[in-house]
Amino acid sequence: MQAVILAGGKGRRLRPYTTILPKPMMPIGEKPILGIIIEKLAQSGIKDIIITVGYLAGIIQAYFGDGKTFGVNIRYFTETEPLGTAGCLSLIDGLEEEFIVMNGDILTDLKFKDLIEYHAKMGNSVTICSYKKEIQLTLGVLDLAGDTVRDYLEKPRYTFDISMGIYAMNRRAVDHVPKNQYFDFPTLIKQLISAKEPISVYKFEGEWFDIGREEDYKAVLGKFDDGTQD
Repeated sequence: MQAVILAGGKGRRLRPYTTILPKPMMPIGEKPILGIIIEKLAQSGIKDIIITVGYLAGIIQAYFGDGKTFGVNIRYFTETEPLGTAGCLSLIDGLEEEFIVMNGDILTDLKFKDLIEYHAKMGNSVTICSYKKEIQLTLGVLDLAGDTVRDYLEKPRYTFDISMGIYAMNRRAVDHVPKNQYFDFPTLIKQLISAKEPISVYKFEGEWFDIGREEDYKAVLGKFDDGTQD
């Protein structure tokens, strides 16, 4: 099984930190986020890794090289212009029949072996990892019936099933990705739905952090500071 790690973004949400570091190289303890991801993939037996790079690509390539130091084989796909989260897939040579795609700024205790087994059992072109996320609004919400207020909800909480930015995929899904065009995963998923391609969901209940969000990054740093992570 291969993994494609998307690591070419500019990390605008983490500025000013990402003016000098690509987002996947933000430190967690003594390691960059991307290093932790690669370790977890290797522990699951996924040692053939393709990293898509763009912004500050040289820093990532200099640190990880060909991956041998980390017990994996790494090659790089360089985006000369932004292609979106899915646009690179139609241009990467040597993709296996089944592979994982994930963002390079995610920390999770997901067991990739479990995801792979579930994806194989379902047999669909894409399996999306989902996570229940509670959103706290900081405003009062009006429940209206026309021009009449039925209720007033002060700072309500809502729970959504969100995409974790981790996908198990079959190559037939890549047939829906145009070449040399900006194309992101939401567009791909909508296109697959329109084409009547079934899409699986793997419901994950462990820990998940989107390090591209400053609040998640600080939460993870706090875990390391208080000794709950090694």
